Amino acid sequence: MTSSLRLAIFDVDGTLIDSQHNIVAAMIQAFEANRLPRPEPGRVRHIIGLSLVEAVAALLPDLDDSHHRTVAQSYRDAFFALRSRPDHAEPLFPGALAALARLDAEGWLLGIATGKSRRGLDAMMERHGLARRFVTHQTADGNPGKPDPTMVMRAMAEAGAAPRRTVMIGDTTFDMQMARTAGAFAAGVAWGYHAVGDLRAAGAQAVVDSWQVLPAAVATLLENP
Repeated sequence: MTSSLRLAIFDVDGTLIDSQHNIVAAMIQAFEANRLPRPEPGRVRHIIGLSLVEAVAALLPDLDDSHHRTVAQSYRDAFFALRSRPDHAEPLFPGALAALARLDAEGWLLGIATGKSRRGLDAMMERHGLARRFVTHQTADGNPGKPDPTMVMRAMAEAGAAPRRTVMIGDTTFDMQMARTAGAFAAGVAWGYHAVGDLRAAGAQAVVDSWQVLPAAVATLLENP
């Protein structure tokens, strides 16, 4: 590890992109395909960030693993169909591109830690021209789901960054817990799917309300550990 390296790891859904409408729509379709009562949109938004099977299990705690995996496959099918439509939209949050460019220009290494599949992440990065922006991509494929710290730990190992030179940026309590367990700093964003108070209770050491202030905020965390 190189002590001078700085690594910023980003969640995707609710942090980089606003994908809640597609996630909620796909989950509703998955439930309907399996003749289950429609989930409340608020409950679906709350589990965004978990890996898919774990998210389904959180919504359907009374069903067994086999049913969870069946519903998860129905979700994949529904989401793929939605993503293939010409009107599909998962916009970047305003200011995201400029903030990523600023961090890059200031010498930060950038990474991803997401509950998305690798296929889903690749599609998102291609759509927004981000494929070469990040040096490490940690997805639900081959990693334990959040808040397990493995994704952050693997990202740090791949980038060669120490925990106290790493910041995890996300919109959920799962992101904050994952970061703190891995020994990294935890920065929450206020525009995502979990409340600011919940982010702070889960260990967020900073919470920002816009992309414009994020680069300075994460730099300050490393300067004042």
